[in-house]
Amino acid sequence: MATTKRVLAKPAYFVHPKGIADSTEIGPGTRIWAFAHVMKDSQVGGSCNIGEHSFIESGAKLGNNVTVKNGVSVWRGVFVEDDAFLGPHCVFTNDMKPRSYIKKGFDALLETHVHKGATIGAGAVIVCGHEIGRYAFVGAGSVVIRDVPDFAMVVGNPARQIGWMCLCAEKLSMLPLAARGERCTCSVCGSEFERIDNGLAVTATSFR
Repeated sequence: MATTKRVLAKPAYFVHPKGIADSTEIGPGTRIWAFAHVMKDSQVGGSCNIGEHSFIESGAKLGNNVTVKNGVSVWRGVFVEDDAFLGPHCVFTNDMKPRSYIKKGFDALLETHVHKGATIGAGAVIVCGHEIGRYAFVGAGSVVIRDVPDFAMVVGNPARQIGWMCLCAEKLSMLPLAARGERCTCSVCGSEFERIDNGLAVTATSFR
């Protein structure tokens, strides 16, 4: 009697031979490189790039087209939206008062949200319980201890706002303390913005 050989379908994502992908929720086109570990019960969208020596813990969530450069650990309670960039060796936390000898449940951890299109520079530290706004830009080595508005550019320790960044990653001319309703236009791509309560809003753009 003839037997039928079972052929297992290849995943629609790439895992380096020295990478580990335990999650069942990894989107198509994602690449997981050497010594990176995507744990079970984490979520990774499509077209992501997970660099070497990175770690995605159970309960962490990445959207689509997220870049995770080398040496980044994304812990439970960290949620990263589409098109965000996590620079090399940037740091997330999820516990404000950790003690090795005090074991806490998941409900005691603080969430961190990195919103769509945001950039976190190399070596930046994001203290848990805060939000990085849409298309915000956190400079390399910064220590973020408060929410970052949409399109804001912050640098330093502790991080402070020094300006605004365009969709095209160029600095805008608007001052950090611009009043609500003020407008500006990017001198590079022509995108137009208006100051609102939580940062800037795009009023017109041809970018992408």
